[in-house]
Amino acid sequence: MTSLRKLGPSDLEVFPLALGGNVFGWTADEAQSFAVLDAYTAAGGNFVDTADVYSAWAPGNKGGESETVIGNWLAARGHRSDVVIATKVGAHSDYKGLSANTIKSGAEESLRRLRTDYIDLYYTHFDDPTVPVEEIITALDDLVTSGKVRAIAASNLTAERLQESIDFSDREGLARYVALQPHYNLVSRGTYEGPLQEVASRSGLAAVPYYALASGFLTGKYRPGAQVDSARAEGAGKHLETDRGVKVLAALDEIAAARGAEVATVALAWLAAQPTVAAPIASARTVEQLPALLAVGDLELTEAEVTALTKASA
Repeated sequence: MTSLRKLGPSDLEVFPLALGGNVFGWTADEAQSFAVLDAYTAAGGNFVDTADVYSAWAPGNKGGESETVIGNWLAARGHRSDVVIATKVGAHSDYKGLSANTIKSGAEESLRRLRTDYIDLYYTHFDDPTVPVEEIITALDDLVTSGKVRAIAASNLTAERLQESIDFSDREGLARYVALQPHYNLVSRGTYEGPLQEVASRSGLAAVPYYALASGFLTGKYRPGAQVDSARAEGAGKHLETDRGVKVLAALDEIAAARGAEVATVALAWLAAQPTVAAPIASARTVEQLPALLAVGDLELTEAEVTALTKASA
């Protein structure tokens, strides 16, 4: 049984692989989504990540589709307390930005769609520099105090704004960010490593990286000449044109072969071994895609393997 990881200073304990909900209601219909959620939780998974804006980019969608699917699944299965649900506010067209009113109204809509009376982890999705951190944190604290949110987190903000937010929380005794969701993977390290990672480490925040598999590139299915049927194929395939992408794939192939593991599992295991990282996020459209993701909980890379991947991705 894979052991759960504590999420920063919070009392939330999560499986070391967060299931990304961006595909629910987009490339996975409700039946497929239910099957993936069932298989993930049956294997011991308990951490589902979504956002109010998922999947507004898909033709005919307006945002909220993923939360609605997850809410229907929670209602059908009846084990709400066994799952840690993370969602986000700030990017939905009807709830744009991070004013106090937007944060609170967005939370009410998310609660309605998720068919629950509390959100386990509530993220500010994108920073809104027009709003002082004092207003943002105070609004989030109100949600925690009222019991509608258990813990708060941030995504897509600068090290400076993150530090400013933490300092305000500490000074005023208000709810404090416990986690950070950065863009971070073997072919995108500068998006987190450096000042942002340093603030997270110093403040005891857990990192929950998104794009953990670089839109599928780090699964190993993108190879020269290979045609991949995916909505994200164009973006993922571009990594093949870089020296870093080629070197990373070669290093992943070597370690995967030696360990009898999938390429995706090794890529996720490298992330899981990085300072501050609690649980990378990866999504699955089908149940068949899940085993390689779930296996990260049982694959601990050696120091030499971590070093080899770090060197290849430099």
